[in-house]
Amino acid sequence: MRRHAIPILRLSIGAATAFLLLAMTGCAQSPPIAAAAIPPIAAGEARIWVYRTYEPYADHGMPAVYANGGTIGWAQLGGAFYRDLAPGHYHITVWTLGVDFNQSSDLDLAAGQQAYIRIVSAPEWEEVGLRRSNYRPTYYAWLIPPQVAAAEVAPLAFQGGG
Repeated sequence: MRRHAIPILRLSIGAATAFLLLAMTGCAQSPPIAAAAIPPIAAGEARIWVYRTYEPYADHGMPAVYANGGTIGWAQLGGAFYRDLAPGHYHITVWTLGVDFNQSSDLDLAAGQQAYIRIVSAPEWEEVGLRRSNYRPTYYAWLIPPQVAAAEVAPLAFQGGG
């Protein structure tokens, strides 16, 4: 009977340290909004902030967010991003499987104005069939007053803008 040698990976301490540092940087979180350098709104544009606060039982998916049918980003739990757009009317929706009422928001933005959209999930949403029930990712895009949203957004991870 012949024995097969199993190669053993041996790393030097320096190589192991480098590997560990690379692995840890991949897990690093973005800075909170309060510490991020957010540029002012460009002249002639408006800004829409999209965010998801931490909800203990929320779905951890990253649903796409749409403004007038075009994708403006993906909503990550505990994160926020902004998009600068031309002033005008916007219908904000979010990808969802479950269908419910009050899932979208309409807003009119003037130049220099900001609006805040909170993406909320309903983990308890259930569709009942003949033999079983299914839980469906169900999301809502709610327009939040700026004075409330500013406090909710400040501790969230900044995921970019543009």
